[in-house]
Amino acid sequence: MQIAIVVYPGMTALDAVGPFELLRTLPDPEIRFVWHEPGPIVTDSGVLILAATHSFEETPAPDLILVGGSLTSTMQTAGDERLLNWLQRAHTTSTWTVSVCSGSVLLAAAGVLAGMTATSHWAALPVLKSYGVTPNGKQRIVREGKIITAAGVSAGLDLGLWLVGEIAGRERAEAAQLLIEYDPQPPFDSGHLSKASVTTKARAVVLTTQLVPARELASEAAAGSKLLWVNAINRARQLTRR
Repeated sequence: MQIAIVVYPGMTALDAVGPFELLRTLPDPEIRFVWHEPGPIVTDSGVLILAATHSFEETPAPDLILVGGSLTSTMQTAGDERLLNWLQRAHTTSTWTVSVCSGSVLLAAAGVLAGMTATSHWAALPVLKSYGVTPNGKQRIVREGKIITAAGVSAGLDLGLWLVGEIAGRERAEAAQLLIEYDPQPPFDSGHLSKASVTTKARAVVLTTQLVPARELASEAAAGSKLLWVNAINRARQLTRR
């Protein structure tokens, strides 16, 4: 099975690395990290670097496509035509097309999620709606046929484990879970909006501004605003054609 994990500048490392640790336990996986061309990819931390091993052109028809999200560049990457065109083409022949966190916004931008239900990081759910996608912020994993979307960052581990179970069976998935000792018992219970207090939610927003340089936040916010406007105009134009 050929697995293409999209890596792009400013992405969140765990969105790719978390599922990777489980997907590599599949029988005979061929895992490629793909981008415009092979080379280093600086993640949203600014200090952790991943690498693209293959280009889009070298990977035209993977069996499984995985797209992660970002604190700093999802909205900007949603305008990358080379990525969107590749996603559109590769999705037509894939067995699975999946996303983690705000990676579902990139699938939506490629037209893959049109008319479907999907999840994402809680901060990106309104953007999905602007693409005509029904956002589901309650479920950690949402399935629409061969398309699977997972919630924010850490949900990539659940997604990877779920995929191993679907592809290779429960016994293999349970062995993989034990191999990485994935037995989550968090010391705190504020990992979902429904569980977090108003104060915790506010602190999470502040934490984002502390983790990301102001200039990058401003660029991403501007790209997000433009994206929302473009989507609203496109939907209005479609209504006038009816």
